[in-house]
Amino acid sequence: MDYSDENAVQFHGDEEIIEVIDLNETEQNPDDLADEFEDVDVGETEDGDDEQDDWDTDDEMEQEKEQDDSELTFSKHTGSVFCVSLDPATNSLAVTGGEDDKAYVWRVSDGEVLFECTGHKDSVTSVLFSYDSSLVATGDMSGLIKVWKVETKQEVWSFEVGDLEWMEWHPCAPVLLAGMADGNVWMWKIPGGDCKTLQGPGCQSTSGKVLPDGKRAVVGYEDGNIRLWDLKQGNATHVIKGHDGHQGALTCLACNKDGSLVLTGSVDGRAKLINTATGKVLGVFSVDGAKASQEDAEETNSVESVGFCNVLPLIAVAYLYGTLAIYDLSSQVLRHKCQHQAGIVKLQWEESSSVVSTCSLDGAVRLWDARSGTMVSEYRGHQAEILDFTLNREASMAVTASGDHQAKVFCLQRPDR
Repeated sequence: MDYSDENAVQFHGDEEIIEVIDLNETEQNPDDLADEFEDVDVGETEDGDDEQDDWDTDDEMEQEKEQDDSELTFSKHTGSVFCVSLDPATNSLAVTGGEDDKAYVWRVSDGEVLFECTGHKDSVTSVLFSYDSSLVATGDMSGLIKVWKVETKQEVWSFEVGDLEWMEWHPCAPVLLAGMADGNVWMWKIPGGDCKTLQGPGCQSTSGKVLPDGKRAVVGYEDGNIRLWDLKQGNATHVIKGHDGHQGALTCLACNKDGSLVLTGSVDGRAKLINTATGKVLGVFSVDGAKASQEDAEETNSVESVGFCNVLPLIAVAYLYGTLAIYDLSSQVLRHKCQHQAGIVKLQWEESSSVVSTCSLDGAVRLWDARSGTMVSEYRGHQAEILDFTLNREASMAVTASGDHQAKVFCLQRPDR
C-alpha cells in the first residue's frame, strides 16, 4: 500500500502503555498408558489357556498411540503449542508459539530453527507472517507484541498493550492490527510505530479480520455485536447488534474472496452471513440442539470455525460438539453433517477445490469432500488435542500445533492429486 494514496490508512503518533496482567498457566501432564502396563506379568489361566487374548485391546491402543502419519515433528517447545502460521510468500517457513513463552521460526522441510523469538513473558498465543513474509509478529497473553525481520532475524518493533485477544496483518501493507480485552483495536504501521485506535464498546474484542480491499475490517465482540470499520476514517460504518447480532460472544470470522460477504460464528451456536456493503444479515445457520439464549451460552454447541469455499457456493461451519456442517450458500440449505469423534477446533478450505480440512480435540486432521460429505483421509500422530493448524497453498501439506508440546508437518495425499 502506498501511504500517500488517498485511500491509505492514516495514523497518529499516540501510544498508550497499559499495565500488564500476568495469567497463570496450568501445566498439562498427559498419562502414558504404555508405562502403566510395562511391568504387568501376563500369566496363564487355570486350564492352561493363554490370557494374551485379553490384552489385544491394550495392544491395539498402543499401536494406535504409536501411529504417526507425519513427515516431520518439531519438538523445540516445552509446553503446549497454541498457534502456527506459514509464510505466505513461499510456504517454506513456519512460526509456532506456545505455553513456554516462546515462538520459533523454522523450516518445514527439515525442522531447522531459523531463529527464536525471545523476550516474551507469557504464553505466546498469536503468531503471523506479514503479507510478503518479510516480517513475523508474535504476541503473548500479557499483551506484549513483538515484530521480527525474517531476513536479519532481529526484533524491529515491540509494544505492550492490554490483554491480547487476536492479531491480524493487513493484506497488502506492513500494518498490524490487534484486538484487546478492553474492546479496542490497535493498528500500527511497522516498524515506524505510527498508530491509531478503533474505539471498542467497552467489552472484549474477540475476533477480527481485514477485508481483501485493505480499506475495511470486521470485528466481533463479546456482547455479540459485529462492527464493520473504515480503516482510513477510523469509524464504524455498520454495527450489527440486537436481533441481527449474536446472543453471545463471537468466536470466529471469515470473508469470501472479494470481501463482499462475511461469515460470523458465536458461542450462541449460530453462524451469520452478512453483506459487508450494507451490514445486512443475509442468513442464519444452526444445527439441531444449538441454543440461542445468552444465559445458556456456556452450554451451547458453540461455533468454533467458519469458512467459504472458493470454487463452489458452499460454506462450512464447525461446532464444538464435533459436527462439520456444509451449507449451500444460495439456498442456505444444510447439505451435509460430517461427524467427528471430538470437538472441532478449526476448519480450512483448500484454495482451489471443494475439500475442507479440520483439526480436532482427538488429535487428528481430516479431509472432507464437501460435495459428498464423505471423509477423504485422516492423519494422526499427536498424543493430545490439536490446537491450531494451517494448509499450504497447494493443500499438499498441513502444519499442526498440539497440546503434546509438538508441531508436526503432514504430507496430504489424495487420489486426484
